[in-house]
Amino acid sequence: MKSPLLCLITGLLLVSTATMAQKDYPTTPPEKSPMPMKPEMTEIWEPQVEVIKPGDKPGEAPSDAIVLFDGKDLDHWVSQKDTTQPSPWKIKDGYFEVIPGTGGIQTKMEFGDVQMHIEWSAPDEIENSGQGRGNSGLFFQNRYELQILDSYNNRTYSNGQAASIYKDQPPLVNAMRSPDRWNTYDVIYTAPRFKKNGDLDTPARITVLHNGVVVQNNATIHGLTLYIGLHNYPEAHGKDVIALQDHGTPVQFRNIWVRKL
Repeated sequence: MKSPLLCLITGLLLVSTATMAQKDYPTTPPEKSPMPMKPEMTEIWEPQVEVIKPGDKPGEAPSDAIVLFDGKDLDHWVSQKDTTQPSPWKIKDGYFEVIPGTGGIQTKMEFGDVQMHIEWSAPDEIENSGQGRGNSGLFFQNRYELQILDSYNNRTYSNGQAASIYKDQPPLVNAMRSPDRWNTYDVIYTAPRFKKNGDLDTPARITVLHNGVVVQNNATIHGLTLYIGLHNYPEAHGKDVIALQDHGTPVQFRNIWVRKL
């Protein structure tokens, strides 16, 4: 039979051990449930989105556009042969026309990323074939050509027909209208980016709607759109002019505007 004293000592030791265990190994409190999401937690209120006035009709310039040609003058353009001289091309009834042999024209302003609208028409009288029919070009940053060509019933190499990125990307479809009608290009152009050391970071990209039809869908531009040779980005550059090409045929242009992006 255990003595009362021994039982008391044993009990005190058990209580002490249990107390020490509680101090050395505290229990983990239960995790709290995350706060439930509310609709306003994902709403963006600031900064407010800028308000602009869109054109009243399709193709009309919105209020924040830079109108490069409104049918009246070519004040935004200069000769590429001599950039100190005005554009040598003719203005007629609300449009202007290439004068073959005078050289291309370019904007006075420089651009990078842009949204652009331009309307153009090949000569009404069909002459020649292939690259000899209604040939011009729209150059972004004075380097990357969106081809302008009368591709209505006119076979040529696919990456050289209307709405191609010249010698680079053929259009998805041929949406060309007949020579006696006007064509539209609506373009979203993203300029290339370069690293600090001059190497290419991301290439230029372009989306083009030809007469309302998507013909280039965020397509990659692989470099300078050269007539001969593989395309590449030989040097870093920033913003530059938009240019229109004189390729020897009297192509017509009207309603040209851009928005800086």
